[in-house]
Amino acid sequence: MNKGLLWTGIALFVLVIFFYTSCTRIDAGHEGVKVQMYGSDKGVQDVSLVTGRVFFNPFTEEVHEFPVFVQTADYEPFTVNAKDGSVFTVDPTITYKVIAGHSPAIFQKYRKGIKEITSTTLYNYVRDAFRIQFNEFTTDSMISNRKGFENAVQAQLSSELTKEGFHLEQLTSGIQYPESITQAIDAKNRAVQQAMQVENELRVAEANARKLIVLAESEAKANQLRQQSLTPLLIQQQFIEKWDGKTPLYGNSPVMFKTVQ
Repeated sequence: MNKGLLWTGIALFVLVIFFYTSCTRIDAGHEGVKVQMYGSDKGVQDVSLVTGRVFFNPFTEEVHEFPVFVQTADYEPFTVNAKDGSVFTVDPTITYKVIAGHSPAIFQKYRKGIKEITSTTLYNYVRDAFRIQFNEFTTDSMISNRKGFENAVQAQLSSELTKEGFHLEQLTSGIQYPESITQAIDAKNRAVQQAMQVENELRVAEANARKLIVLAESEAKANQLRQQSLTPLLIQQQFIEKWDGKTPLYGNSPVMFKTVQ
């Protein structure tokens, strides 16, 4: 076999292997980050690689993908103290995404993938946001103004994540009240319900009493009108109208003839 052809074949084979190892495809919804592994200029280039195929030197460079679509992180619950010392449990969930064009800066700062950043760095920001805001609210003020509290947490967390190149879409706090607070709220609700029930019963009783009073007053008024209308002449007239023409008998009837035996 001709050695020239052999070396040519080997060279082509090496070129094919090099081509496939030095080319990667950035999927849709991702940004590619090219990293210089050696030299004084090593680090993340100041560019965001668009979707599609990217060529790089596999011996001196690496390409990492960062998703820029919306993602959800459901963190493990943790406890936080309110301003007055009450202990609350927070079970947070965040929906977020990497701001387009910020992938290189994120990788340059943390040198980690998006999953690890989510489970560590972003989790710490979430904890800090709740810790700081809980220190601003007492138990009563937080419970009575929970919407304001959660808005304050979300505003702070959104501001911090934006500085890091992330956009916060939504935050769900999943706050669980202390057992003592829950029992107090339940007792208060029961008391309010019982008071409403008693009030309703009183209203029904008052309505029934007023009904009886009206009926009694109506009956008394009717009797009064009847008494006023019963004059002697009217009584005599009513007697005549109802008389059947017969003399009423009281006791034994008088005997007109005596029986003869």
